[in-house]
Amino acid sequence: MLASTLRTGLIWFLCLGIAIASWRFLWAGVESSMGHVAYHADLRPIAFYTHVVLAPAALALVPFQLWNGLRASKPGLHRLLGRAYGIAIVLSGLSGLWLALTTEAGAVAAWGFGLLAIAWLATTIRGIGLAMQGDRLAHRRWMIRSIALTLAAVSLRLQVFATLLLDLPFDTAYSAIAWLCWVPNLIVAELVLRRGTSLRLRAA
Repeated sequence: MLASTLRTGLIWFLCLGIAIASWRFLWAGVESSMGHVAYHADLRPIAFYTHVVLAPAALALVPFQLWNGLRASKPGLHRLLGRAYGIAIVLSGLSGLWLALTTEAGAVAAWGFGLLAIAWLATTIRGIGLAMQGDRLAHRRWMIRSIALTLAAVSLRLQVFATLLLDLPFDTAYSAIAWLCWVPNLIVAELVLRRGTSLRLRAA
């Protein structure tokens, strides 16, 4: 029980905290708050601002979508927030894909962030489509994958912080982070889903 409470609290803290921190460019400016990608704001302002505004919005909605009590007591609100989550991901995912294709961080980072955007879009659209078909179990499984990819925003910032703390070469580390921020998340999600399936089969 305590472990579950701590895990839930950590998810709320990280998702809302990093979402708010990601919007700091609104008062601190792009150059001072995210200087390593500020060139996108000049070259591709629509894609850049769409991504940096809506991707944190999707992250902020994650705890609400995982909130079992809200889903059970207010299913209409859960669906409304789910639509907002989906719209935020479609728009920020498409813009993120364009930013990945035009990044100056190199081919390794471009492929990493580009595949993240494609996987993010695919899992979310699939999950929402299943919800519209009424397949709640499959919907939940695909949304777990989607949320794992949304949490790449958390992984990325923690890994960037570790890179700066350890004084590692940023350009090299950033190329690795383009993959490490989401591939392990997706692997963990798949392991959780497989374990859940296995437990249900044994119970049956």
